[in-house]
Amino acid sequence: MAALRKLANNIILSDLRKFNSSIILASTCSSLFISCRGIASKLFVGGISFHTTEEGLSEAFSQYGQVIEAKIVTDRVSDRSKGFGFVTYAAEDEAENAIKEMNGKPLNGRAIFVDYAKPGSHFRGGMPIARGPPEPASEN
Repeated sequence: MAALRKLANNIILSDLRKFNSSIILASTCSSLFISCRGIASKLFVGGISFHTTEEGLSEAFSQYGQVIEAKIVTDRVSDRSKGFGFVTYAAEDEAENAIKEMNGKPLNGRAIFVDYAKPGSHFRGGMPIARGPPEPASEN
């Protein structure tokens, strides 16, 4: 754990020296807080209205605890909301309370459903690489 803290401090300090920006410090700290400490809880929020903004989502969920990040997933082409998003809380008990209170409640005219987010299985490289047809089965 001490090694992770030292690595995190080195990353933060090098980013500050390179860019000298408080925005980088905030984003680096929040992502390191989530990954190193392991106590943040990410929630999936479905059924979001197309008119809901990330600020509005954060504001609606902030009454149940400290919201680290609120993200609405958008379509790359049309830049329109896909109708779901994620809210990350600083503590698991805050996230659990938000699930109990917000699941099924209306937000901007639509009933939303809230649950713990599942680990992502998406790939970051874009389109998968086609490998061609399968090899014919060998006869033994």
